[in-house]
Amino acid sequence: MNHRRVSLGIAGELGAKKAAALAPRLEEAGFRTLWINETPGTNALEVAAAAARETENLRVATGVIPIDRRSVSELLDDIERLEIPADRLTLGIGSGQMRRGALAAVEQTLAELRAGTDARLALGALGPRMRELAARHADALVLNWLTPEAAREQAEAFHAVQPAGEVVLYARTNAEPSARGRLEEEADRYGGYPAYAAHFARLGVTARDTVLPPEPDVEIAPRLDAYTAAVDEVVLRAITPGDHTDEFLAFLPLARTEA
Repeated sequence: MNHRRVSLGIAGELGAKKAAALAPRLEEAGFRTLWINETPGTNALEVAAAAARETENLRVATGVIPIDRRSVSELLDDIERLEIPADRLTLGIGSGQMRRGALAAVEQTLAELRAGTDARLALGALGPRMRELAARHADALVLNWLTPEAAREQAEAFHAVQPAGEVVLYARTNAEPSARGRLEEEADRYGGYPAYAAHFARLGVTARDTVLPPEPDVEIAPRLDAYTAAVDEVVLRAITPGDHTDEFLAFLPLARTEA
């Protein structure tokens, strides 16, 4: 396994201060990118900026910002205001809660962002039409809640359209056994959302089938190897017992795991 293809993901609500403290440790360990989910009431770009200020090479990314929540002008203003280095930023967006007109809105948003920033653009997508749009208009596709086999299939379809693009996969992960309950609760919650329920039905799996490790008391590394072989970048969406900074340090050895 190439450790540079393994990244860590946190929720934006963790905050800029904790992200800034964690980022140098991630860079030292060999993680490629710190991905930040934009949760309601948080600004993922502010968290990303704090992490970027404390590191030299670690990439930062938003995974993802819903376009029905924030405008293009607001995003571009934030990137400029926060002075996030464009060569280290991946701006990930998604359709959010939009249903009608989502494809057209996302395509327009990507075009406007492309004109306004040199940052890499990524698109979070569940369905086949949004994944195809990502292949044609974004630099990267962000996938979520997939088995290694499904991830490989979707990555191959993306690369058939855009060989130079990247496929990023979020995988919910717990390193501490005491965090397993939180991980399974999150999986069950997503499995109940209509869009994700349809996603899992298409794949013939449950949300719990897509997490790391797949079963309690099973080693993470073997399935992590399968994921890194399937996509260009694996984001370990870190689930910890209490979201304390030191709890995330348990994930550091996974950055350099080798097959």
